Amino acid sequence: MSHLYKRSYNGPLKAIIFDWAGTTMDYGCLSPASPFIETFKLFNLDISMSEARGPMGMFKRDHIKTILNMPRIKKQWNEFYKRDLTEKDIDNIFETYLPLQFEVLANFKKLIPGAKETVDHARKMGLKIGSTTGYSREMIKILLPLATEQGYCPDNVICMDEVPAGRPSPWMAVMSAMKLGVYPFSSIVKVGDTVVDIEEGLNAGMWTVALAKCGNEMGLSESEVNALSPIEYDIRLNRAYNTLSKAGAHFVIDSISDLPTIIDEINRRLQKGECP
Repeated sequence: MSHLYKRSYNGPLKAIIFDWAGTTMDYGCLSPASPFIETFKLFNLDISMSEARGPMGMFKRDHIKTILNMPRIKKQWNEFYKRDLTEKDIDNIFETYLPLQFEVLANFKKLIPGAKETVDHARKMGLKIGSTTGYSREMIKILLPLATEQGYCPDNVICMDEVPAGRPSPWMAVMSAMKLGVYPFSSIVKVGDTVVDIEEGLNAGMWTVALAKCGNEMGLSESEVNALSPIEYDIRLNRAYNTLSKAGAHFVIDSISDLPTIIDEINRRLQKGECP
């Protein structure tokens, strides 16, 4: 016998799950970008910054594989190596990339303005704080103490090398929620600065908030953003908003400092019986 029923959660938010680079730390998501370009140069492949940033948020090996499967890059590979790409090639490039990423991690340790204040505000509201990241556990071992020194220490950090599949699959967000002991997933908001961040949250059935100005889509440091002409600033920011909106984000805002008003709005919607 089949049954059809519907129920909705109308309580308050219980948790927020944040991404790392471009969301809470490393304004502009700068740390992962340059090592990709340098790595591909070592393999006689020329990639642009936009190509390097395209798959940002994925597990780094998946990120590399995605770039290599871009038609322009695949053509470069085939013309230079006279053969098709193999999984062993991807492993070799990934292993070359790792030390370059480790080398620059600590250079981008600064919290994004408003991150600590926003997290403190959320904790005062009784919200638990989780985190998911495209960084490996070994990378987070470097970054977490640096974040803690600045007053940011999430209740958990889930890395892509700890789940069956990385973003856009929901498993990191699901594991974070499990370790937080929080459900239903409609009582959780996933916050990130990339398309796959948003897809991760949507696939987990959570509310999603995308950060346009401080993250990967804008792709500039805070000083570089401030140096833009008004016209260029509007063009870049509008492009970031459009990309993240099309990804399905429930809300798109400039940066983490704007999140408290969104928390209030989501709570109002939940009280009305709305679902993500």
